[in-house]
Amino acid sequence: MASSSSHFEDFLPLMANKLGGDGLIGELCNGFNLLVDSEKGVITFDSLKKNSALLGLQGLSDDDLRCMLREGDFDGDGALNQMEFCVLMFRLSPELMEESQFLFDEALLQEFKHYC
Repeated sequence: MASSSSHFEDFLPLMANKLGGDGLIGELCNGFNLLVDSEKGVITFDSLKKNSALLGLQGLSDDDLRCMLREGDFDGDGALNQMEFCVLMFRLSPELMEESQFLFDEALLQEFKHYC
């Protein structure tokens, strides 16, 4: 029996390097706007299923989509608001999270040096 698995290629670090921080946030907002349920103002299962092909995610199963919603749904309402979506995109990008941690550590080190 063949098993199917979803393949996700992480383009977020490339986008971050090319667009910078503000540009990346703008693109994440554009992605949110493509997936959002226009009446509810959040990404629901139905809006994600309907619009996911626009982002090249047409191969994801219903279970994959539900899992994605659960992973990012911090307030437990069954949908993703814009902040939850952006946080989820960062969490799904291990390379970008490592880079963010490095930059955070560097900033802390610089602040620490000012106090010594």
